[in-house]
Amino acid sequence: MIQASQLGAAKIIHFGTDEQKQTWLPAIAAGACLPTIAVTEPGSGSHVLGITTTAVRDGDDYLINGTKTFVGNSHIADLHGVVARTGPGTRGLSAFLVEADRPGVHVRPHQPSMGLHGFSFGEIAFDNCRIPATNRLGAEGDGLDVAYSSSILYGRPNLAAVALGIHQAILDTTIAYTTTQRRYGKPLADLPTIKQRLGTMQSRLMTARLAAYDAAHLLDHGQPCDAELINAKLINAEYAIDSARTAMEIHAAHGLHPAQSPIERHFRDALHIFAPAGTSDIQLLRLAEHALGNAQQPWSIQFKASTPSRLETNVAR
Repeated sequence: MIQASQLGAAKIIHFGTDEQKQTWLPAIAAGACLPTIAVTEPGSGSHVLGITTTAVRDGDDYLINGTKTFVGNSHIADLHGVVARTGPGTRGLSAFLVEADRPGVHVRPHQPSMGLHGFSFGEIAFDNCRIPATNRLGAEGDGLDVAYSSSILYGRPNLAAVALGIHQAILDTTIAYTTTQRRYGKPLADLPTIKQRLGTMQSRLMTARLAAYDAAHLLDHGQPCDAELINAKLINAEYAIDSARTAMEIHAAHGLHPAQSPIERHFRDALHIFAPAGTSDIQLLRLAEHALGNAQQPWSIQFKASTPSRLETNVAR
């Protein structure tokens, strides 16, 4: 719920009109409205500029046509934040709020995913979906900013936090198993090879936690932190998966049965953090740009801190 609400609310907080904020933010905060952010398409993946969904102006309305995939909780959402093409090039993307019950919105049959059952993904098709121009977020051409601000400013630190929780559960479950299971007359945890693996898992967890906390601290204090947000998501996703694999090896056959151990669930959940908000390959490319000194901030939200505990942002128009 936190992940969905923050991802969905971010675009309205930073780009919404006063009327849009008054209409949607209280409902989102109260849990009466579940929002989504619909950016990814079947043919574009992480390449946002490859979006082909169109929004064509028709008087005081827009007609939206296209398909979005990997939309979080699409089957139960009430409001979709849709990024569509209104013109050519980088500034040819715009963002819109589309109510789930509007004619022309078709949610494809939802298939449960292998992990993170509380936040699974689906597909939405828009067929001449008519929305009023007042549903547009920001100005025409702000779509790339909306997509990146939602994904980076909120998506990456939230995903890092989710991965961190999964990682902690993996270690806790493995410690419980190795301290109660006995081999050669002693607990598994007393065997040197098992200790080394537990130590490796603990090291990964500590490193991942520091990366997540560092990024969150900078974000909360209004400091530029693009590289830190990228690194937090990358490290937490990769290390959670690595520790899940290690834990599965320690549990052996016991880890394959849900009735015997929750470790297989943690393994499936960890794998789900890999792709959202950019795969590890994308994160590494962005970090390389920072290392080379040619990274560009891809969104127009400017950081500004006024108090040590609250992030304030100004949206550059």
